Amino acid sequence: MTETLMNAADRWRPLTELLQALLERITGELPGCLGAGLTVGHAGRPPRMLAAAGVAGELVPAQLAHGGPVAVAVVTGEPVTTDDLFADERWPGLTRDAVLAGRPELAEVRGAAALPGIWDDSSAFVLSATFDRPPGAEILAVLRRYEKLTEMTLVVAETATTGDPDQTLDLLASRAAIEQAKGAVMAVRRCAPDEAWQTLRRTSQEFNVKVRELAVALVEHLGGRISGTPPSGGVPEIRPGAPARHAAERLWSAFTAE
Repeated sequence: MTETLMNAADRWRPLTELLQALLERITGELPGCLGAGLTVGHAGRPPRMLAAAGVAGELVPAQLAHGGPVAVAVVTGEPVTTDDLFADERWPGLTRDAVLAGRPELAEVRGAAALPGIWDDSSAFVLSATFDRPPGAEILAVLRRYEKLTEMTLVVAETATTGDPDQTLDLLASRAAIEQAKGAVMAVRRCAPDEAWQTLRRTSQEFNVKVRELAVALVEHLGGRISGTPPSGGVPEIRPGAPARHAAERLWSAFTAE
């Protein structure tokens, strides 16, 4: 048993070090940043902090327990910023008295930001950062630059736990389909990537279909590819069912009607 645990720890160590380096780079790049964190949720389980740099190691768990940008981003799937983390009325339970007692290193904390992302239908993550000042308008743009790297790192992590290379291809195919669908929504709506993702997410929930199936159905609806045609490059095919195709048609009809 001890040897098995040691082998698991060895397997995860490079991933842990990579995530730590990623968060430290984010912390160093953002002006006034005191720390950055990565929170993950999978298959309906409660979200948990996976990695942290700086003060995020203490603030992310506090936000998950008492509310804050990370907790809100987990629930809504939308970016969240605040100029004053401990005085924001959106999360009254997160107060200086509740968090700062005996933690002088947190006294400089003021603003914060959280950016959600996904890496498959049932898994999501939140990149977050904490500052000694109100976060500027560029903060979310910087976090978005790291979103894709984080996503691919988590895909690798998912594969490491299963040892199944086919699952990696499935996950990558899902992400490719979602990115294509997001691009189509962005083009017709003239909207940002976050809004395009939220449109797909809300539609999938409304019609009770998986996001990846909705994405493929939408791309096929626009491109006219015949279902069942083998995809190129040996990538596993995602075959949307009739509900996903119906949802895609309704979504695009709503766009064209507007």
